[in-house]
Amino acid sequence: MRSGAKIAVIGGVFAVFAGGVGYGAYNVYGGLTGGNGSSGGDTTTTREISTGPLSATEIDKAAKDFLTGWAKGADPAAVARLTNDPTTAATVIGGFRDSAGVTSAVITPGRAVGAKVPFTVKATVSFDGKTKPWSYASELTVVRGLSTGRPLVDWAPTVIHPKLTKDTHLVTGEASAPPIKAVDRNGTELTKEKYPSLRPVLDELRKRYGADAGGSPGVELVLKSDTGSVPDETLLTLSKGSAGRLTTTLDANVQAAAEKAVKRYSEASVAAVKPSMGEILAVANNRKDGWNAAMLGRQAPGSTMKIVTAAMLLEKGLVAADRAAECPKEAMYQGRTFTNLDGFSIAGGTFTQSFARSCNTAFIKLIDDTKDDAALKAETEEVFGIGLDNWKTGVASFDGSVPAATGGEAAAQYIGQGTVQMNVLNMASITATAKNGSFKQPVIVPRSLDDRELATATRSLPSGVARQLRDMMRVTATSGTAANAMSGLGGDKGAKTGSAEVDGQASSNSWFTGYQNDLAAAAVVQAGGHGGDAAGPVVASVLAAG
Repeated sequence: MRSGAKIAVIGGVFAVFAGGVGYGAYNVYGGLTGGNGSSGGDTTTTREISTGPLSATEIDKAAKDFLTGWAKGADPAAVARLTNDPTTAATVIGGFRDSAGVTSAVITPGRAVGAKVPFTVKATVSFDGKTKPWSYASELTVVRGLSTGRPLVDWAPTVIHPKLTKDTHLVTGEASAPPIKAVDRNGTELTKEKYPSLRPVLDELRKRYGADAGGSPGVELVLKSDTGSVPDETLLTLSKGSAGRLTTTLDANVQAAAEKAVKRYSEASVAAVKPSMGEILAVANNRKDGWNAAMLGRQAPGSTMKIVTAAMLLEKGLVAADRAAECPKEAMYQGRTFTNLDGFSIAGGTFTQSFARSCNTAFIKLIDDTKDDAALKAETEEVFGIGLDNWKTGVASFDGSVPAATGGEAAAQYIGQGTVQMNVLNMASITATAKNGSFKQPVIVPRSLDDRELATATRSLPSGVARQLRDMMRVTATSGTAANAMSGLGGDKGAKTGSAEVDGQASSNSWFTGYQNDLAAAAVVQAGGHGGDAAGPVVASVLAAG
């Protein structure tokens, strides 16, 4: 593999041309005219099974044989036998030409690094008289077969293309949906290139609404999901078709700020919602996997959940914003001990002070008084519209969850730990409900687009409860744990910080949610520590852009 040889596919009939030592030349009929190629088939000759580390020669030969067979267009089953999973590999290898429509290609191996061999593919894809060049890089790894001892390619779909998985395949043909020109609420075009976090959102919007947006489909090479759980991803456009116009609720300025803000951290997500309308103004993620965690994530939100817990306690009359509330260093509930950050306590403080400083024990001590383990679950569903699995935002979303719990697990839920599951869109919505006083289901495209039925809440927050909740969030934003992050913002503002501990993770996840006037936003930074330190500045940047 150090020779720099090129393996070519010609006119639909695959051939190999020698470019250095160790590569034979195949003519267009597949006959071997020279070199030391290998058929890759099993042999009936009895021999001793090799063991131990692979030699450089074994790695080079195994990689060469596989790439040669693949490029030659040999029987996929024969090529697949050069891997350690021939049954699965045969289907994917065969689909490269038959389904993806590759009619010519040049495969150029790079220098092996240990057992890994990188290579590049420069191909031509054809369909119905339309052709387009296509290039990408991938790699393979050579391992020793467990039963045969032979050097084999360690099979993974990524060998054929780096984005292939066991649940996807490559196919070229007329697009399943016309392209869309997605625009924000003010008519500004939203592209994947300018707003990379929107890639999965725009792909799904096209899948759902492309046919109704007025465009016509083109011809594309797509990465297609076998399960239908994710939208098709276009890898190459052979002919564009015409795009239909689709208006979203997003705001290009807020989205740009969100994109920039999450880039500060390796794993971060943020979402922004308009409280008065429920319209989503931004969703952004900085993740290696490109997943839309802002809308699909599921993890404990830490003390940001105290917004809901506080609302429930206020509704039950167990607390009042200006009433005294105990905040000891620790509190025990049914054998489980809860503490405050660094063991702080508040002597003679009010519930507002406990909320603003995120005192865990002040909340835990009130569980018995509710006389109802299901109280938090009911508040979350009935008032905040969370956990009923009925949101219809316009794309796929997880609607949050507070499962039924008892004992210490129920206590953990009060402070956003345990079995509570949220994402930043859920928390932005919770904050929007606190600001607005009533739940408005988040949407990313107007309801009028498809007349879908939006989720509603059973009841609104009582006006007195909503006022006290906002007052406590304002104190948190001006003199509590959120003060530093929110200091640069004016107007009517409120916030709540959170740190969620994760088993096996040295630092807690940083959570922060807040509002300024008619904009609410929430963010999470994985292993970011205190809520105000990492997630707080992300939220503040997004709010400032609104």
